[in-house]
Amino acid sequence: MPSVSSAEEASAALAAAHAEGRRLRIGADLTTDGLDRILEHDPGDLTCTVEAGVRLSELQSALATRGQRLSLDPPDDPTVGALLARNVSGPLRHRFGAPRDLVLGATLVLADGTIASAGGKVVKNVAGYDLARLVCGSEGRLALIVRASFRLHPLPKASRTIAVEVDEVVDVAALVLRSQLQPSALDVLHPGRVLILFEGSERAVEAQVATVRELVGGTVGDAAMWDESRERQSAALGRVRFPPGELADTLVELGSAVVRPAAGIAYSAERMSETRAAAGQELVDRITAELDPRGVLAA
Repeated sequence: MPSVSSAEEASAALAAAHAEGRRLRIGADLTTDGLDRILEHDPGDLTCTVEAGVRLSELQSALATRGQRLSLDPPDDPTVGALLARNVSGPLRHRFGAPRDLVLGATLVLADGTIASAGGKVVKNVAGYDLARLVCGSEGRLALIVRASFRLHPLPKASRTIAVEVDEVVDVAALVLRSQLQPSALDVLHPGRVLILFEGSERAVEAQVATVRELVGGTVGDAAMWDESRERQSAALGRVRFPPGELADTLVELGSAVVRPAAGIAYSAERMSETRAAAGQELVDRITAELDPRGVLAA
């Protein structure tokens, strides 16, 4: 597969496809493998800027040398470009959100070869048309992501996982979510198990662990439990979105699944179709028509 190593190369490739009326699939006909540099890390501002071909594991290793991380933990170690294009997240989404919640700015190449930048690397920057968040979840249909800037967090000094084996997982999740506890992650491994992650200072984590065990019981587990959660997410055949208040009704419809109640999303072992509301699809179609009128990046 042809790979680009600069925004200018990507611009030339897309401009040619646009002029010829030729379709081009990002990730198949064009990759960002050559865009593999960590351009800037500002520990004082808790920000970094990286090229789209950098693997998440490589970025996390570099950030960890300065005691920081990008608080995203999806399965399968995606590149930064794929991370944004798929808006994929892992258990830490409970507290820190999805990629669109942590991206500060991005440089993109549009379907006609235009190089566009939006946002910036400063957390307070809110000016301009928010293309950086717009491409999150776009699956490569709106633009090629060349580089991106992210908001970072300090690495926690301590972390503990509590595993609760129980039939009434809805009650456990509800009790924790309504409490004053602040877990970094809460996954329901349906049926029958709830995983809860606490991070922070040693003292604060131990206090929260003691409180949650008084509230819902459970045993202290290890980080490997979250590996299982991500593996099950990666292997899922279907994805379901639901209002967070409708966890009980959602579980009735599911077999084996990984469910993130606070985010309102479930990854099912069974094949299920995720539908989009007509109004939402109409908006997506309008944006696609504006940014890619010739359908160069159409799937």
